[in-house]
Amino acid sequence: MRSYLDFEKPVAELEAKVEELKAVGARDGAVSITEEVGRLEAKAASALSDIYASLTPWQKTQVARHPQRPHFVDYCADLITEFTPLAGDRAFGEDAAIVAGFGRFRGRSVCVIGQEKGHSTETRLHHNFGMAKPEGYRKAVRLMEMADRFGLPVLAFIDTAGAFPGIEAEERGQAEAIARSTEACLGLGVPNVALVIGEGGSGGAIALATANRVLMMEHAIYGVISPEGAASILWRDQGRAADAATAMKITAQDLLRLGIIDTIVPEATGGAHRGRAAATAAAGQAIASALTEFDGLSPDEILDRRSVKFLEIGRKL
Repeated sequence: MRSYLDFEKPVAELEAKVEELKAVGARDGAVSITEEVGRLEAKAASALSDIYASLTPWQKTQVARHPQRPHFVDYCADLITEFTPLAGDRAFGEDAAIVAGFGRFRGRSVCVIGQEKGHSTETRLHHNFGMAKPEGYRKAVRLMEMADRFGLPVLAFIDTAGAFPGIEAEERGQAEAIARSTEACLGLGVPNVALVIGEGGSGGAIALATANRVLMMEHAIYGVISPEGAASILWRDQGRAADAATAMKITAQDLLRLGIIDTIVPEATGGAHRGRAAATAAAGQAIASALTEFDGLSPDEILDRRSVKFLEIGRKL
């Protein structure tokens, strides 16, 4: 059953009428409703296109958080073959918020790291809503170092509201783990590509997104804090989250203009949750193009290009 966002109400009403007519037609075959159904479907598609052509940053935030939006497990299933997950940080334990392992991308061996939120109540609890603890980032570092040793590119799929802020995470060195993961990304001698597929929140995201190429889905968001958190700090009013979302420049379009990301990956009209196959296919093409840029380069050249990329952020503004 499709879930609608508040601003999608006109589309929801039209699509509900379409379903009602189809139910009537199925119940009474003598009634011809084909023409009316086609008219309503065209009207709904037009309304959806108009809405998504002019989304506000806050509306994009809602789309990025849509419960039916494809998550890492979906991208991994569509893009990675022979995926073999590895568990544990070899220091404390396993963290299911980050799923990581090795597989093949279009026949090429790669290291794959993804933040997974989960789709159902059970899986969301299992993956801690995509909010990793220190052992998750230390697992990521372990796999990145292994990939570097064997000359395998690293693909990271970013989708988290932020690192887990609980007491146990702080006790186990959350800030240090995030810093070490960021450092590991910067020090790789193999190309790494990060794709923000939903939310890219705070240090929890940048710990895996400090990459040679940072890609972003069309309706994803990426920022130092959630709009609600920023509104609470700036105005002490979470109700002004929409104002914060606009001020923070967290959309893919703003971040491309500012030079924070490199590529925007298109989504189906209505968001990736209305066209998973199209979204993952477009993501696969963007990742393949990004990796091709580094074919034939030495580890030092790859590292230097990544360093230059991040040192230049903000200089052209």
